Amino acid sequence: MKYYEDFHVGEEITLGGITVTREAILDFAKRFDPQPFHIDEVAAKSSMFEGLIASGWHTASICMRLYVDSVLNDSSSMGSPGVDQLRWKRPVRPGDTLHGKFTILEKKPFRKGIGLIKGRAELFNQDGKLTMMFIGNGMFGTKD
Repeated sequence: MKYYEDFHVGEEITLGGITVTREAILDFAKRFDPQPFHIDEVAAKSSMFEGLIASGWHTASICMRLYVDSVLNDSSSMGSPGVDQLRWKRPVRPGDTLHGKFTILEKKPFRKGIGLIKGRAELFNQDGKLTMMFIGNGMFGTKD
């Protein structure tokens, strides 16, 4: 179990990886972001993306899942007051294998028993190209 005190500014945490399937892209987009280049392969081919791509929200959800599995589930996480920045840098396509990294940027006390950690999550494709990043804030319980 990692507590606020166990995280260090500059620390980089590997977030693991996942391969994105065509079916997962279509399922997420049909439910949450039904734009043509996410749900219709013919329309996607004639779009500026020249093929089917995952919703940015799907990509962010994948990143969050990797972060939860690699960091939050074994920590004193107490939620988040929000995200400061979210950027989609490159489309995610069927068959892409994504892996992530989380870097601790800042730490500060928040209130009694809780510290605030600001970090940058990055998601890279199989070619090492950045697909998305976010800077967010997490609340973590302290040891005392």
